[in-house]
Amino acid sequence: MNQGIDLQGSFVQALIDLGISAGSAKALWLPLPMVLMLIAATVSIFVTVWLERKISAAAQQRIGPEYAGPLGTLQAVADGMKLVFKEDIIPAKSDPLLFTLGPVIVVIPVLLSFLIVPFGQNLVITDIGVGIFLWIALSSIAPIGLLMSGYSSNNKYSLLGGLRAAAQSISYEIPMALAVLAVVMMSNSLSTIDIVQQQSGHGLLGWNVVRQPVGFLIFWIAALAECERLPFDLPEAEEELVAGYQTEYTGMKFGLFYVGSYVNLVLSALLVAVLYLGGWDFPIPIDLLASWLGVSENAPWLQIIMASLGVMMTLFKAYLLVFTAILMRWTVPRVRIDQLLDFGWKFLLPVSLVNLLLTAALKLAFPIAFGG
Repeated sequence: MNQGIDLQGSFVQALIDLGISAGSAKALWLPLPMVLMLIAATVSIFVTVWLERKISAAAQQRIGPEYAGPLGTLQAVADGMKLVFKEDIIPAKSDPLLFTLGPVIVVIPVLLSFLIVPFGQNLVITDIGVGIFLWIALSSIAPIGLLMSGYSSNNKYSLLGGLRAAAQSISYEIPMALAVLAVVMMSNSLSTIDIVQQQSGHGLLGWNVVRQPVGFLIFWIAALAECERLPFDLPEAEEELVAGYQTEYTGMKFGLFYVGSYVNLVLSALLVAVLYLGGWDFPIPIDLLASWLGVSENAPWLQIIMASLGVMMTLFKAYLLVFTAILMRWTVPRVRIDQLLDFGWKFLLPVSLVNLLLTAALKLAFPIAFGG
């Protein structure tokens, strides 16, 4: 069932029962998904920034933020407030319109992508039939904003950063899309809900990471490149390009790039959890857990507990991947731009094509095991 529409129907019906007209009830529903999306994205930014600082500090054998709130948990809030109140400077010879639109075009597609992410079995804003296709389409918009920002800044370092960002995104979007197509082929659906449900019921052995280990690695590597995380942070390499396309930005415009970077990292981790790690599914099947506990798997209280734990399971898998990405920042050296492009075009692209063709062949040969 379409959980997003069911939630909308319940909300609208409740308002109609209170005497509000159907048109007004639907109008009141419209901003709610956007508000929920923004709240989820904002919370994820604060958590991820704090984790980045504490994990980075632990990797370097230091303490990290300690004084802004308990264990430095409010440090990200303090930084955000600083960026909000900093002066917004537009360079004299820049293109003001493109300079302003660039950060906006980078952030909006990332935020919109949260619409199709299922945090739990009944926790998705909109379960549309082409959810994964929508995400691939939205992810291809951000590089345009980066290129606009680099070009409009009237700065050679910014222009080089923007060009690198565009080249890097194009190089890694294709292997990522091919890896996703293999999962879609096995699931017979582009819906994120259907993809998770197709993996559920068999525990860890049913997850796509077991049936698509190569696709999992391709997707994760390409996702790190899309997020411009080390070792793929060439568009903003400080030693070479000052701050790349961000060089001329201050205040909240710079803050939007900051927001986009961290939200994109969390989004990528959530999508890996949904596509390859079973989403809200447990490593041990629920019916097996119920038999061990000696209770019926259809017991209402067990269903409530499992639904709550399912949301925690999705977030746990996502933040385990975020932890891995942060740890890689301090353990893997940065590659050169030519190595980065060669790796995308000459290695990941052929391997992802072979993986897709092999998945198609195995699906025809073993339809039960490969979602036929």
